[in-house]
Amino acid sequence: MSQPFKYILLAIFIIFTSCKVQRLKTFDYDEPVDTSTKTIQYQQKKTYKLGNVYADNLFDGARMNNFEKLNDSVFRVTILPENEPINASPHYAFNIWSDSLKSIFLQLNYPTAKHRYWPKYSVDDKSWFRLDSSNVGLSKVDSIVELKIKLSSKKLKIAAQEIKTSGYVRSWAKKQLNNVDVKYITIGKSKLNRDLIMLEIGSGSPKNKEVILLFSRQHPPEVTGYLALESFVEQLLKDNHLSRDFRKKYRILVFPLLNPDGVDLGHWRHNAGGIDLNRDWAYYRQPETKIIANYIIDYVNKNANDVILGIDFHSTFNDLFYTLKDDLRSKLYPFKDYWLSGIDKYFPDYSPNDIPGSLGTFTKGWYYNQFNAASITYEIGDETPRDFISEKAEVAAREMMKLLIFKNSDKD
Repeated sequence: MSQPFKYILLAIFIIFTSCKVQRLKTFDYDEPVDTSTKTIQYQQKKTYKLGNVYADNLFDGARMNNFEKLNDSVFRVTILPENEPINASPHYAFNIWSDSLKSIFLQLNYPTAKHRYWPKYSVDDKSWFRLDSSNVGLSKVDSIVELKIKLSSKKLKIAAQEIKTSGYVRSWAKKQLNNVDVKYITIGKSKLNRDLIMLEIGSGSPKNKEVILLFSRQHPPEVTGYLALESFVEQLLKDNHLSRDFRKKYRILVFPLLNPDGVDLGHWRHNAGGIDLNRDWAYYRQPETKIIANYIIDYVNKNANDVILGIDFHSTFNDLFYTLKDDLRSKLYPFKDYWLSGIDKYFPDYSPNDIPGSLGTFTKGWYYNQFNAASITYEIGDETPRDFISEKAEVAAREMMKLLIFKNSDKD
C-alpha cells in the first residue's frame, strides 16, 4: 500500500471516529395512555345572547362550550376538554358584556374536572388582573365556581391565564431579531398547518459548538412557564460581557411554542391530534414532535454539535424543578446541583424545589436518552407573581451562563 493512500485512509478513519452521527432514537417505555383514537370535540364558535347579556368565544385561545341563563342574575359557562382521558387542567377564556351596567353571578361549570386556574380579567387584551377573592366563591363541589362581576357595554375578557396566542409568540420571537445573534426560522408546520418556529441564538459559525435546547408551551394553558422562557431568553440576549461571551461559545436553539394548534384552539392539554405532546418523545407520532426532533438531529449532524443541556418550561401548582436522579449521570453532571445552588444563594426567601426523578416519554427523558444531555423541566406555579417569574428566570439564565462559560475553558 502506497504512503499517500495510507494517509487518505487514516484521514477518513479520523473523520468518522471523531464525529458522532446522531440518529433519532425510539425508546421502550410503558405505553402511556393513548388518546389518538378519541375524537377532538371542537367548541362551537359563536356569540351567545341571553336577554341583554352576551358572551363569545370568537378569539384564538378561547374556551367556552356553552352559556346559559339560570335566572335574572345567575349565568353559567360550561367548560369541556378537547377529548378524554386528559390531565384535569380546565382552561377557559371568553368575552362577556351587557347592553347596560349590570352585576351578575357567573358560574364556571366543569362537568368532567375540578377547578384549577384562578380567574383573571382584562379589558384591553394586554393588561391582566386577578379577580379579587371577595368576588370568587368556591362551591362545595369543585366542579362549579361562582364569580361576581360587573358588566358594561365594553367586552370583559375572563380567562384562566393571560392569553398568549401563536400570533403573540411569533411577534415576540421576531422582536428578538433586533439582536444580530438571533435567527428566526420556521422549521415546519403543525397538524393544522400553523408555523413551528425556532430561534437560533449564537454568534459566528455554529460548527463544533455545544448546544443548549430550550422548549416551551407543549401544554396550552401553561402560560407561566412560557413567561419564564421569555425572560430567560431575553437575558441570554443582553448586551453585556457575560451574555456576549456565552453566545460566542454556545449555540442555543429555542422552541417557544411546540403546540400552536392547541394554544389557538383553547385546548386544556393536547394538540390537534388529541395527544399530550409531552408523552410522545419516545414515539414521535405527532407532526410537532417528529418535526422538531428530526430538525435538531439534522442540525447537530450538519454542524458536528454536541447537545449538552435541555430545559423544558412548564407550569404546575407550585414552582419546582424536575431533574434526573443521581444514578442518571449526564455528560454535564452535576451541573444542576451548582445551578440550583446559585439560584438559591441569590434569593434570601426562596429555595429551589428540586425533585429528581426517572426517565419517561417526555422531553426530560428525550434530552438524556438521545444526547446524554443534562435534562431539566423548569416548572412555574400557576399563580406565581409575574415579577418573580421574570426575576427568577433572569437569575437562572445568568447562573447557567456563568457555569457553562468556564466549562472546558482550558481547552478553548
